Amino acid sequence: MNGHDTDTRIETDSLGQVQVPKAARWGAQTQRAVDNFPISGRPLPERFILAVVRIKRCAAEANLKLEQLPADKQAAIVGACNDLLAGHHLDQFPVDIFQTGSGTSTNMNVNEVIAHLCADAGVEIHPNDDVNLGQSSNDTIPSAIHVSAVLAVTEQLLPGLEHLIASLGLRAREGRELVKTGRTHLMDAMPVTVEQELQTWVLQLQDASSRLARARDELLAIPQGGTAVGSGINAHPEFASTFADQLADETGLAFKPLPHPFVAQSALDAPLNLSAALRGLAVVLMKISNDLRWMNSGPIHGLGELQLPATQPGSSIMPGKVNPVICESVTMVAAQVMGLDQANAVAAQSGNFQLNVMLPLVA
Repeated sequence: MNGHDTDTRIETDSLGQVQVPKAARWGAQTQRAVDNFPISGRPLPERFILAVVRIKRCAAEANLKLEQLPADKQAAIVGACNDLLAGHHLDQFPVDIFQTGSGTSTNMNVNEVIAHLCADAGVEIHPNDDVNLGQSSNDTIPSAIHVSAVLAVTEQLLPGLEHLIASLGLRAREGRELVKTGRTHLMDAMPVTVEQELQTWVLQLQDASSRLARARDELLAIPQGGTAVGSGINAHPEFASTFADQLADETGLAFKPLPHPFVAQSALDAPLNLSAALRGLAVVLMKISNDLRWMNSGPIHGLGELQLPATQPGSSIMPGKVNPVICESVTMVAAQVMGLDQANAVAAQSGNFQLNVMLPLVA
């Protein structure tokens, strides 16, 4: 049904009618969130949205296997999810990070977009009764935190660290015979080799990588299937295990149902552990970057022990000046990660009884 404004249409939810942009593939609940939360202008990260979409696809597959969802509806939902996972329509998720603490607005945004895509394909799908079948925002959003974090650490962070460790290890071996001044209190101390100095960084990074991998593995246990409060109400008794098997098959990672879903819905202990491991990595990278800046300082009136690659001019007024800009960039990222870890700590203790209500911030 069209609204009075030709650029909008009318959608309806339990609170009544809402005007939605005609071209939008979301519905009434998403539009209410857009109207209610014009706060940061920042939507949740694409990787997180795609994790929610992946959950919807696995839920449809699980509900088909459990005979809770007809095959035509399952096929339509899976097709819509595949479209989104291929990178299409990702402009249809406008809800601000700073929204309802359960992330319900984002869960419904995904449900509504999938339902609209199904309708475009000629299959009538209900965003709650079909797309959200056997689920709640209260188990879907924390599960998506786990899934998106596991995939990001596995696909991006650990391989990047492995490359950095290998590169530093090579440079360390090249410096086996090079002796330089050691320093304590920034003052000259006993001599060390370049290999000894760089190998310290290598071992720090290897330890940080191991801590990250352990924190990642802790997130493989997901609360999906706990529904509203953790008890699994309105979900098939075998939904949690069937869903986890489907997710493990799709990702090649050992996702499994959390034995007591209440834990990951009312608290965020495992995501906070990953946040702490990220903070630990940030501290290591800050130390390495600052050492490199000192060693590169000068080159005439500083330490001048090494020369970092020139990546860009360093001054708008001093010709020939080159600065350690990559190291500076890393130190700013490290500072931001440390601050985000503090925000995650505040968010993680904001669980009241059966639900944490700062889930989108941690996501």
